[in-house]
Amino acid sequence: MSVTTPTSVGETRGLPSLGPEATALLRLLDDTFESWGVAAGARPMTMPPLLPAADLARLDYYDNFPHQAVVAAPLALERRETSAFCDDTGCFPCDALEPAAFGLPSASCYAVYLDHQGRQVADDTLVTVCSWCFRKETHYEGMRRQLGFRMREIVAIGSREHAESHLCDFTERIHSFAAALDLPLRKEAACDPFFDKGGSKAVLQRLTPVKHEFLYEDLAIASVNTHRNFFGDRCAITLESTGGPAFTSCVAFGLERWLSALTRRHGDWEAATRAVLDVRTAATAPGAAVGPVS
Repeated sequence: MSVTTPTSVGETRGLPSLGPEATALLRLLDDTFESWGVAAGARPMTMPPLLPAADLARLDYYDNFPHQAVVAAPLALERRETSAFCDDTGCFPCDALEPAAFGLPSASCYAVYLDHQGRQVADDTLVTVCSWCFRKETHYEGMRRQLGFRMREIVAIGSREHAESHLCDFTERIHSFAAALDLPLRKEAACDPFFDKGGSKAVLQRLTPVKHEFLYEDLAIASVNTHRNFFGDRCAITLESTGGPAFTSCVAFGLERWLSALTRRHGDWEAATRAVLDVRTAATAPGAAVGPVS
């Protein structure tokens, strides 16, 4: 049984399709990760697929991640008579487009912070979302590296203690879940440039990393991320208790990457799906050590 079902064109462009077995396993995993958030008190929400580019720029997105950025623009219909539309390369030239006022975010959590901008929140706010995300890459590879993919996130907004304990709790849960799946993961510090590279906060980030990834072999399939009060400041999200800026952190799961890791580990869709179902069943048994996953 093949473990990937991409079209040849889709795979080379980072847009593989998923067959019935892959779709079922993706939904099973997403339901599992969402349930972790809901059990912790997270509110499920649905975010828009596009965000205003001006809002992302205000969050330094295009300074920090220019290599990943993908933007969207409508066609400039009034120029159709003088500009070539969708030429032989399959591309629209710049002069056939209106200004690109929308960005396709590379992570689900940006929309959460923008949704909460200008609001006061409880010290223990949690939100969970699953969104399509987009990243321009130097190359694409099946379910491992895609232009468009789905990311489930569980986002903490509130006090410093809440943001930190959120990551500790879910780090333990990820390790337990992976161990039960016989999926060996290693946790490594990574770098997200949320701060001015030349400033004192950048030095602090090097001393205390803001991002850790969980890797199966060479593939990061999940991460835990703290942003301190960066998004609280930029989005004017304040705490009901103190009026000060909120701290934020998030736990992220790249769903297609989990599919890749599980099928590489277990061999095919059937075995990978059975492994997840077995863990979910065991977690609901009396005295279960893994904790609830369904």
